[in-house]
Amino acid sequence: MGTTGPVSILGIPGSLRQASYNKAALKAAQELLPAGATLEVFGLDGIPPFNEDDERALPPRVVELKARVREADAILIATPEYNYSVPGVLKNAIDWASRPYGDNVWDGKPVALMGASPGSQGTARAQYHLRQSFVFLNMYPLNRPEVMISNAAQRFDGQGHLTDEGLRTRIRQLLEALVAWTWRLRTGS
Repeated sequence: MGTTGPVSILGIPGSLRQASYNKAALKAAQELLPAGATLEVFGLDGIPPFNEDDERALPPRVVELKARVREADAILIATPEYNYSVPGVLKNAIDWASRPYGDNVWDGKPVALMGASPGSQGTARAQYHLRQSFVFLNMYPLNRPEVMISNAAQRFDGQGHLTDEGLRTRIRQLLEALVAWTWRLRTGS
């Protein structure tokens, strides 16, 4: 992470579904970026199940994930909630990028969370469980604002555009806070 220049954010959707609300939320985030920030999205398709036997010769898609995380100044995860927790594909990718032991690319990364769900509860439990993983990974999560998009089918139009202005404002605030948090960690102030 450099001391000058824009803040590069890597957006990671916690869903493989092509028309995922969380992918759409990351697309909205790309439209709402503050000045001095960039956001690239990295999908988790093609990442095989974690196998410790393969961690010395990492699969190519895992090598790509690790390189993208390493290059990014900050991480933005948009996750659904499956069975009260983190989707398996997201946890799998987090595990791969933390291995082999001693090569945890998440170490020291600022991270923000948001999530969209068709249900009325949003993604609070999944976000909380991710925060638990961040402790071991030595990531620096942004605490506020929280962005939990409930009843997602009513918040996005048929083309996947976020139409709820209140949520667009919250995502903008989240991005501004993530950029400020990243700069604060860069400068140590």
